[in-house]
Amino acid sequence: MKDHDHLPDELAGLKDASVYNHGFLPIAAAYCKKLKLAEVVDQMVSSKMELRPGLVVQAMVLDVLSGRSPLYRLENFLATQDTELLLGQKIDVHSFNDTNLARSLDAVFACGTSKIITEIGQRAASIFKLDLRTLSYDTTSTSVWGEYRQCEEEEPPPGPLITYGHSKDYQPQLKQFMTELLCVDRGVPIFGRTLDGNASDKTSNNQMLSRISSIMAKHGLGSGAFVYVADSAMVTQDNLKAIGTNRFISRLPATYNECKAAIIEAVNAKQWEYIGPVAEPSDTDARSHTQYKAYETSVKLYDTSYRAVVVHSDSHDKRKQKKLDRQIAASKSSISKQLKRIQKVYFCYADAEAAALKVEKLSDRLHKVSVSIDPVEVRQRGRPPKDRPVPTVTHYQLSYKLNERTEGIEREKEMAGCFVLLTNVPAQGKDALDSKGIVRTYKGQYIVESDFAFLKDPLVVNDLFLKTPSRIDALGMILIIALMVWRLMERSMRLYLEQTNSTVPGWDNKKTNKPTAFMMTTVFLGIQVILLKGQRWLLKGPTEQQQSFLETLGLDSSVFLDPECLCTPIVT
Repeated sequence: MKDHDHLPDELAGLKDASVYNHGFLPIAAAYCKKLKLAEVVDQMVSSKMELRPGLVVQAMVLDVLSGRSPLYRLENFLATQDTELLLGQKIDVHSFNDTNLARSLDAVFACGTSKIITEIGQRAASIFKLDLRTLSYDTTSTSVWGEYRQCEEEEPPPGPLITYGHSKDYQPQLKQFMTELLCVDRGVPIFGRTLDGNASDKTSNNQMLSRISSIMAKHGLGSGAFVYVADSAMVTQDNLKAIGTNRFISRLPATYNECKAAIIEAVNAKQWEYIGPVAEPSDTDARSHTQYKAYETSVKLYDTSYRAVVVHSDSHDKRKQKKLDRQIAASKSSISKQLKRIQKVYFCYADAEAAALKVEKLSDRLHKVSVSIDPVEVRQRGRPPKDRPVPTVTHYQLSYKLNERTEGIEREKEMAGCFVLLTNVPAQGKDALDSKGIVRTYKGQYIVESDFAFLKDPLVVNDLFLKTPSRIDALGMILIIALMVWRLMERSMRLYLEQTNSTVPGWDNKKTNKPTAFMMTTVFLGIQVILLKGQRWLLKGPTEQQQSFLETLGLDSSVFLDPECLCTPIVT
């Protein structure tokens, strides 16, 4: 391509020139084009519109990544952009009006949003050589402000049911829909769907497990070649049956008696295996990371034996610690009330001794009652004689102290810091994982939660309001694809730095080998491109820092000039 680093003198002052400040959007567009996002959508979605549905999807994905609300004045957003550079062809921005967008979303829904995501996910896995050995699955809820009364009818409209359900946003007063994600390799989604607002996590897991084999077969992976990681909602009799010969790691719910029994066994055995921190280290994070230790045993659920890895975290679950604090306070209060009702003074030692035994039995695992019997001289009743000492009689008084059982409380604290991982992954042989591997694989599930944070970022979704459930379903697909591009960019940067053992200037120009996608979006501010008669020049080209980031992304400065520029995938 022609060198456009310097603006020719003859262009100065020309009124027909347009100047663009794209930021990082041409980079995101290069990743969309590498995935052939627009082409795949066009091939799958039947449409007679002049405006290609693939261009609508790509434009909306870029709009999401720009930090604005999708569908909200998309036409105005594109009016400030070089559409040919971002979408691969020059197009009248007025084509992206609300009517055309609505028709495009309807066509996308009719095709099947999960089919499109699956196809794009396959391309991403193949082109970027994603590690498919660990699949992380989870769901989240997204609240909406609309009434959606049509969803309350006997025959609701097609699409996810927008209704009340268990709100993970703590907004029970609002209706909602659910989103499920299946992610691999640093949180890249390869499958996702929009679900009914009252969908159960247990049921969603079961539906996913019933189709997981067919999804992974499209990636060329059979049973035993991958591990399905999910939260405790996965552990039900039906789901454990549905997993079949596939391998899984999940958290054993505390409602199972086997969970408490395994924790008690681990605490009693005192044979912990030190694991240490499992969080990915950061070169800028000065915080101390949670330390883990593990103990392995086995449990039997529904006539099947599974490996059970009891995990202890030194960063105890706050809810469990608060529960323990309440138990300690309740224990003290209960014993104190019973002590107030006990007679303290006795006429004979035998009665006092019997009472002391009863008092000691008030002790529990959290508190101990220590009792002593003290003789007390009490003056006898009646008028004392004048010429002799006042006669006395010996009574016996109970004295007691209520003390915390340090050993018992420490034991309870240790138990409160434990959870149990359930798995059928073998401990020996091919593709085996030891206890440490099980813990590390499960804790990688956190990346899905950060993916949900992206999907629900108010800068991305704003006040979500669409008229029909089917269009919400289509919007859900747009958000998942945007997340896929976001994660692919972040993965590329980190993988390049890992392979080259290098760093880039991060926040405050501090060197980092763990750049985030958000960091990257702030780096590319300030680049200016001038467009005249179809030709582009860099008015203000990339800085040294921006050049280093481009290199990690598999790109160069031509991404701001060439509509056909594609990223070069960075693979392991």
